[in-house]
Amino acid sequence: MTIDEIRDNFELLEEWDDRYRYVIELGRTLQPMPDAEHSAENKVQGCASQVWLSRQIDRSKSEPRLNYLGDSDAHIVRGLIAILLTLYSGHTPQQILATDAIKVFDEFGFREHLTPQRSNGLRSMVERIRNDAREALAAAS
Repeated sequence: MTIDEIRDNFELLEEWDDRYRYVIELGRTLQPMPDAEHSAENKVQGCASQVWLSRQIDRSKSEPRLNYLGDSDAHIVRGLIAILLTLYSGHTPQQILATDAIKVFDEFGFREHLTPQRSNGLRSMVERIRNDAREALAAAS
């Protein structure tokens, strides 16, 4: 699924209850994260829920690409992770740093519909991925 498909589906759903259900459904599409990846190293700090993001760097192409698995103990957060991974996973560090996920989430209307704790957690997840991209760029130079 692409971010444009998610955006189109979101626009079809006018009620926020339906949008929340859709986000939860997206969370169910996440690739399962092995138990070993639920580690302290992969845990994202600053989230009210438990959130894990594990990163693999694919160096088989001319530019490295960052691939992610994500998981949370909260259904809605799993959905937010699914949207984030649609935006970022499989992309180069430059593409990741050029993509403003918070702007995309604002376009969807999440700013008005997420609790402050969830919004802070979302920012923490985005910052974690952006830091990974900066590290990958630094390692490549």
